[in-house]
Amino acid sequence: MADDLVLPRPAQGLRSLTDVRTFLRPVLVVWPAAGLVFGLAAYFFGWEHWAGPVWAAATVPVLVVLMIEIVVGLRRGDVGLDVLAALSMLAALLFAEYLAAAVVAVMYSGGQYLESFAERRASREMSALLARVPRTALRQRNGGLEEVSLEAIEPGDRLVIRKGDVVPVDGAVADGTAVLDQSALTGESMPVQRKVGDPVLSGSTNAGEAFHLVAARRAAESTYAGIVRLVAAAQRSRAPMSRLADRYALVFLAATVALAGAAWAWSGDPIRAVAVLVVATPCPLILAVPVALVSGLSRAAKQGILIKGGQALETLARVRSLVIDKTGTLTHGHARIVSIEVASGQSADELLRIAASLDQASQHIMAQTLVEAAQSKGLKLVVPGDVVETPGEGIEGLVQGHHVVVGGYRFVSERVLGIGLSLWRAERPAGAAAVAVGIDGKFAGVLIFADELRAGTQALLQKLRLLGVERIVLATGDRRDVAEMVARGLSIDALRAELTPDQKTLVVLSERKHGPVMMIGDGVNDAPALAAADLGVAMGAKGAAASAEAADVVLLVDQLDRILPAIEIARSARSIALQSVYAGIGMSVAGMIAAAFGVISPVQGAVLQELIDIAVILNALRSLRGRPQAGASGEQTASDRTIA
Repeated sequence: MADDLVLPRPAQGLRSLTDVRTFLRPVLVVWPAAGLVFGLAAYFFGWEHWAGPVWAAATVPVLVVLMIEIVVGLRRGDVGLDVLAALSMLAALLFAEYLAAAVVAVMYSGGQYLESFAERRASREMSALLARVPRTALRQRNGGLEEVSLEAIEPGDRLVIRKGDVVPVDGAVADGTAVLDQSALTGESMPVQRKVGDPVLSGSTNAGEAFHLVAARRAAESTYAGIVRLVAAAQRSRAPMSRLADRYALVFLAATVALAGAAWAWSGDPIRAVAVLVVATPCPLILAVPVALVSGLSRAAKQGILIKGGQALETLARVRSLVIDKTGTLTHGHARIVSIEVASGQSADELLRIAASLDQASQHIMAQTLVEAAQSKGLKLVVPGDVVETPGEGIEGLVQGHHVVVGGYRFVSERVLGIGLSLWRAERPAGAAAVAVGIDGKFAGVLIFADELRAGTQALLQKLRLLGVERIVLATGDRRDVAEMVARGLSIDALRAELTPDQKTLVVLSERKHGPVMMIGDGVNDAPALAAADLGVAMGAKGAAASAEAADVVLLVDQLDRILPAIEIARSARSIALQSVYAGIGMSVAGMIAAAFGVISPVQGAVLQELIDIAVILNALRSLRGRPQAGASGEQTASDRTIA
């Protein structure tokens, strides 16, 4: 889509600041590490007088960048453990403990680089997901066709919407019959037909043959753009979460400064205060926490689960309420043949074979589904003859000498005896679509199409409850009768149907009183709700790009059960990260007390801190390990249940 239709991008100044940080991260890791190594080499080869300046030079750039980031954070009201790292480096430099300063610089910059690595990887994955979104439209003007950007489209322009195109602007059908997949907008899984003069919403996908559209609005004023603006507003309204380690910052910072000051005042030796600060430097937290979280992200990615950073992983581990979409999420999101009602002497497979043979000559989406169903059963199709198709209505022709009619109720009833058709129409399930078949002037049967509930959905919902999800709400833009059919027999606490995108967002916000909310969806209409939720999960394999962009977690395979290992991985990674926090703080406190009594020097404190770092990082790397979880390897074994 055009730039005004994709999700808002950062302002130029913010983007430049991000680019600078991205460039500096690897430099700030290599520089202090190289300085530490060269300083040690100078010290051991007899050039001790060079070691101190080299270590100081290695520390200063990291300290300067850190101080700038602290000032920026303080302006936003953020106070983190970064302040303690800056104090320890500054104190070590002031009192000529250069080796200790260099060690702290290496540990701090390494932790920052690990965090930025996770963000960059998520950004690259999202760019690939959004690459399929169109940015131009085909406009008819002066007897010819021209490819134009969406910003150039004006009301009254005549556009050609090709098969598979996403409708770029709101408008009306000008020529032909439009067969539209509106599931991404409304949640209704069955394709809809629009004739000349009928309105068409932007964001719909042309599932039939090409048709002409007269634009009614500019791209920025159309339905799809409005949904994107809702996404932006929801993202701005969501309260940001602090990093896991920063939650302990104020208490730990205050205790450290107090202990360092007391040690200096009691002994009169400022080096003791420096030793306390060096030992207290939260390298276990700065390093081990991101290592645990990044390891969890990597493990999830191997199972087709894209989690966009450590915050999303933390939130995933704490969700208590689930709001879930229907079409494309609980269901497959497209029609399948679920039953065949035969009125004549043929078998169900024979009726399907005859109808599919004729439908080979049609490009209608239902015809293609019918042909695919026959081919999947291994039925031998024949070439039809004398085919006449009425676009959007039906098709008739000869199949092995028999006159066959396939299409909607009205089309078939006008060409065959109507016995049985009225009964079928009255008994058709809510939300289902059907194709009637007539053979040699007689009603032969009906093929019923419906969206299907994903296999093992009830078992999936029960497992989610075992993982701590206390409340499950079904929220859909589809009709209430269809939604009620879906909810029947499922472990669902509440049902909300016929919702607009902004109403879905309100449902998400209202569920926050029950705890952190996870929203799962796949359509454009789900994007605002995904952005508003504490954690948005998008079905990215077949879902809309807008929903994938708005979500915090993207399931890269079309399997809803992947959310189970995602939660388990998140809980495991968060648990390991917390272990690192508690162990790191505990060992650091013990070292701080020893430093306050003069038992260890700043350099010895730096070495002790290294040992603590190694211990907690090795513990954090356990997040990479784990056996595949149940339900994560493919389709579940429970049989599909047909829904309306």
